[in-house]
Amino acid sequence: MMIEQSSLFDSMTAEAAFDGRPAQLFELINKSGMRIVLMDIGGAWLSCKVPVDGALREVLLGQHNMADFQQQQSYMGVTVGRVANRINKGQFSIGDVDYQVDINQAGNTLHGGPIGFDKRRWTVINPCEHTAEGIQENSVEFELVSPDGDQGFPGELTVRVKYQLTDNNEVVISYSGNTTQATPINLTNHAYFNLLGADNRQQALGHSLTVNSDAFLPIDAVGIPTGELQQVAGSHFDFNTAKVIEQDFMQDSHQQAAKGYDHAFILKKACITGERAARLTAPDNTMTLDVFTTKPAMQLYTGNWLAGTPDRIGGEYQDYAGVALETQFLPDAINNPHWDHPSTILQPTETYQHRTCYQFTV
Repeated sequence: MMIEQSSLFDSMTAEAAFDGRPAQLFELINKSGMRIVLMDIGGAWLSCKVPVDGALREVLLGQHNMADFQQQQSYMGVTVGRVANRINKGQFSIGDVDYQVDINQAGNTLHGGPIGFDKRRWTVINPCEHTAEGIQENSVEFELVSPDGDQGFPGELTVRVKYQLTDNNEVVISYSGNTTQATPINLTNHAYFNLLGADNRQQALGHSLTVNSDAFLPIDAVGIPTGELQQVAGSHFDFNTAKVIEQDFMQDSHQQAAKGYDHAFILKKACITGERAARLTAPDNTMTLDVFTTKPAMQLYTGNWLAGTPDRIGGEYQDYAGVALETQFLPDAINNPHWDHPSTILQPTETYQHRTCYQFTV
């Protein structure tokens, strides 16, 4: 039986979160009736319902209660940090200082470590500003302070993430950050999409995808970049022309080692100035999702290890139930200074500022 969206507020707060207090949830609704639900635990994007043929279609994978949300290890919809993706052996240097941060996957640091930003309660800064004329900005903003030495990372880092829902069916996620000491930073959202419907238990490999990229990053058996970029031309990683994801799925050693796509694509430079980074299209052509970002890369993850993850209708997701399009810096970029890539180190004199826009069209 499908569970009504309105009950998400009750079910997700029926039991306390890890810190003994219930979560805070917020719903944004635009003029067309599109709805998104956000939560302070993990700075998370919990739900995304898009009007299609007079009905609301849930397109974001997720959970329905706090126990399942805290159990799942797939980072569904959460804000990931300090550093999204992987750091080789959890080691890096800034200047002449070597750092060892906490590791949590195959001897490496993944998505910020064992207690990343996805496992924190964020402070609500700006929930849906209302004025006499109505809603001034259809947005919610969260803030998190990560103390100096947090899991081994240097500097006190203060970050904010703002979710805005526009009347053009855009979910705009804006990130900012400041630090007291030079530190790596790479924030992203780990949403999984299935434009056919996240709760219909169909694989997402039938979606069509385009990625505005000339090169991808090969990785080793535990997801660490081998160090060299590879051109997508002539490979199964060429999505410059739209193709169904399953067309070349598992057809090469890169994918076979990762059980699918779990690779970073270097976006063309024009994406930073406004060109579309990616487009995902439902198999029945009822909906498209366009991605725009100021980040130089995007991790394509086809949900290769989703089996057993609790879903929101009382069952479990299967592998490939959703597709993640994670805009970010390249994985382990801090240990590969030879790449033509922006610095992932934030200095105390700088402000980290990036944005990603997910636009849905029906």
